Amino acid sequence: MKVVAAAWLPYRLALCRPWQTSRGVVSERHGRLRRLTTDDGRSGWGDCAPLPEFGIDEAAATAFAEESAALDLAAQAAGLPLDAWLSGRPPLASVAVNASFGPILTVDRDSLTEAAAAGYTVAKLKAGVAPPADEIAALHRLAATLPRALRLRLDANRAWPFAAAQAFIAACAGLPIDGLEEPLADPDPARLASLQAAAAFPLAIDESTHLLDAAFFRHPPLRRLVLKPARHGGLLASTELALRARASGLEVVITSALESACGIAALAHLAAAVAPDAVHGLATADWFVSDTGPAPPVVGGRMLLLQGNGIGFATG
Repeated sequence: MKVVAAAWLPYRLALCRPWQTSRGVVSERHGRLRRLTTDDGRSGWGDCAPLPEFGIDEAAATAFAEESAALDLAAQAAGLPLDAWLSGRPPLASVAVNASFGPILTVDRDSLTEAAAAGYTVAKLKAGVAPPADEIAALHRLAATLPRALRLRLDANRAWPFAAAQAFIAACAGLPIDGLEEPLADPDPARLASLQAAAAFPLAIDESTHLLDAAFFRHPPLRRLVLKPARHGGLLASTELALRARASGLEVVITSALESACGIAALAHLAAAVAPDAVHGLATADWFVSDTGPAPPVVGGRMLLLQGNGIGFATG
């Protein structure tokens, strides 16, 4: 098998509704698909979807797309789905995923009830967008009628100083919180460890990649690590980080950076390979008006990996 052609296919995808975080608002996604074509007619696919405000610049996104396309072809040549090629285990059919919502103040009870009825066990909400007191009050209102099967995963995207994060975590006591990502505007291991000691639920880092040194894995200051592979150089580097994290006792969650269906397909395989027992943040395809191709479907709160060897992606 020899690569005989390589192409970049640009795309521009409108969102059904704005994606709002403490870092700003995204209303559409610009990116490029990488397609490698071999002499025996195979295609390998990768997704380049920069998101600079979350640490995913053009170079990082390009590297992720290039590697994804190459690994897609390698797994196809081996006759394996990508998750089995990465893990050395039999392929999985699906991974659990969370429902994805916007800021806390925009989420209503009916939407959460619908998510629970659709089989989701975790709903992710954005924190740090409104004053903390308003968000806490809204969380208590939502929790009062939250379906028993559903827990709330919060992401503050580094919104708060230490005192505000400390107060927010204390105010969440007794609420059905699955976890809180990136509570600190200027995180360091000591302050994260202090916050984690006071929290009954896992704290996580995502964009704070500067903390991921040897000391972090020897003495993790929190309980969960969130990985966006485009930020870490690709699927193989993310696999290594995930293995180090799990060996250190950390939970590992793979999340999207609002990639298109092509990127989500690759991420679902990575999630199945490195953390098959976690609930991952990959169910974002329904935020797009249209997509680069068929996205992995979600059934009963689980994302079905696309069929076939490699990633399984094909344009629509």
